[in-house]
Amino acid sequence: MDWSTARRILCIRLDSLGDVLMTTPAMAAIKATLPQSHLTLMTSEAGATVVPQLPMVDDVWVYDAPWLKATAPRLNSQPEYALLEALRSRQFDAAIIFTVYSQNPLPSAFMTYMADIPLRLAHCRENPYQLLTHTIRDPEPELFRHEVQRQLDLVASVGYHTPDQTLQLAVPISAHRRSADLLRTLDITPEHPWIVVHPGASAPSRRYPPESFAEVARSLVKRGITVLFTGTEPERALVDRIRKQMKAPSHSLVGQLSLAELAALLTAAPLLLSNNTGPVHIAAAVNTPVVDIYALTNLQHTPWQVPHRVLFHDVPCRLCYKSVCPEEHHNCLRLLAPQEVVQAVLALMPAELTQPANKALC
Repeated sequence: MDWSTARRILCIRLDSLGDVLMTTPAMAAIKATLPQSHLTLMTSEAGATVVPQLPMVDDVWVYDAPWLKATAPRLNSQPEYALLEALRSRQFDAAIIFTVYSQNPLPSAFMTYMADIPLRLAHCRENPYQLLTHTIRDPEPELFRHEVQRQLDLVASVGYHTPDQTLQLAVPISAHRRSADLLRTLDITPEHPWIVVHPGASAPSRRYPPESFAEVARSLVKRGITVLFTGTEPERALVDRIRKQMKAPSHSLVGQLSLAELAALLTAAPLLLSNNTGPVHIAAAVNTPVVDIYALTNLQHTPWQVPHRVLFHDVPCRLCYKSVCPEEHHNCLRLLAPQEVVQAVLALMPAELTQPANKALC
């Protein structure tokens, strides 16, 4: 058995929705090289929400690993013993472990080794000895290579390639219809300038201050641009606070959209303004321009192959890889001027939509 003859392949990506999306070109490369292969994606509960929209994935296995920070505390190791038996029974030919640079692949590698999967591939900074059969040594430091390219390089090392390196996300017709109905209800039309604003983010270190979002939104409304907020139900209070502080009309679809419907909405939108979080990568997958308010925790997750502006305030403590600001000042975002965000939105909006607003300012 070698990588060219593998048919049952386990792809392990135990992270969030955005991370799974940034792995779709690499998984598509496997399918492009081995069209008859069967790909099982093992991912977290959060990552699994996007799987129905991934055409290259044949099967999903939800597993919230105890070595990842978002997983609830385990009472014992019985889930891992059960997982090993289930993995062994599936008789996979190969396993590919996709990790971000700051993660260690060896817990997943040990799991696949114990499950007797014969081919095992990952990036690794240390010597994995027998836990992996194929390894790409991580360079030190890994600062600038994009996350998508990192995973494409990983699968290319065993012969998997694709000419289409874009993010891949299938949006069902039903989601497009639902999105169109909502936009009609809000009286938002393609002829009028409008944007989607997504102010939430899972990590506190990646959240632009609500008062700054409010100032940006207020300035955009004054320029004739309709602002439509999105978010999950837990982000409702945040969006309500921003809408109250902006003191200008806006719309909200918080808690009203499935993931597929959010993708459809972003397909229709002229632009997304967001923190660096999952919807940024959904927008990139549907080829919608993005203004990405980007905390300097790392530099590998910018919008991939789509028109974009990445905004931050440079700080000496950049590249901290932390979910919570270790300096407790959030200056890489807090000191980003709202007017700079407004100008980035105006620069990236389609010219035919912004010209009337620009003329009004003359």
